[in-house]
Amino acid sequence: MTRRHRAIVMPTNAGRPAERRRAGRARPGVLLAAVGLLVASGAVYRMAVEYLGAVTAEPIRLPLPLERIPAQIGLWQGQDVPIPVNVQKVAGNDDFMSRLYTNERTGQWASVYVAYTARPREMLGHRPRVCYPASGWVHDHTAPATVEAISGRRVPCLVHRFRWPGEEATERVILNFYIVNGQLTDDHRVFSGVGWRTPNLAGDAARYVAQVQIGSTAESAVRAAAVDLTDVILEFLPDESSFVHAAGTRVGADPADRP
Repeated sequence: MTRRHRAIVMPTNAGRPAERRRAGRARPGVLLAAVGLLVASGAVYRMAVEYLGAVTAEPIRLPLPLERIPAQIGLWQGQDVPIPVNVQKVAGNDDFMSRLYTNERTGQWASVYVAYTARPREMLGHRPRVCYPASGWVHDHTAPATVEAISGRRVPCLVHRFRWPGEEATERVILNFYIVNGQLTDDHRVFSGVGWRTPNLAGDAARYVAQVQIGSTAESAVRAAAVDLTDVILEFLPDESSFVHAAGTRVGADPADRP
């Protein structure tokens, strides 16, 4: 072998078994440091999970609870309808109102359910076409509709028809729409994106989704109730500028910072 070839041959540990054994063993200090790092990482992760769980378990409050929505609205007289605690836990809403309203003049009745959550991802599964069939109702038809409230505001909604199976079939008509950061929509996909899945750690009450369901046995009743009640319901929810008219106050962060 020439001098040039010998110059590029890398030295090895051949013939030095003790050094090879030492090289193959990790030092105790390195092992302890690695184990400590893993333990610390696990502890930090558990603390983060516990913190997020505690934060998200605490309801985000509106300036006025939805139960303060008047029981008497025009000719409609409402009576509270309790919702079982286990159903409330499954729903996971920050606030809700559940009432049976009856029109004193026409005799029409409608069940009115308003649910509010400042963690919009919680609302994704709460759709009539999911909840009613899960409870045994058979879905017959869904059609888009628009209701004009007393104020002239146009409310996009979906009108669902369900029936209870059996010899004495009972039809239930459900008018459903959402309020997303103060904007009305009939489409749940508006708040289904990744930006809506964050846990709202800031507790911004104006970064929200509210759902309004009005149900009865006749479509004329749910439409009439929607016309007469919607404006008052909206006064208790933040509008597009985060202002809650029933409370006369603004809540939350800058609307431009929300999804």
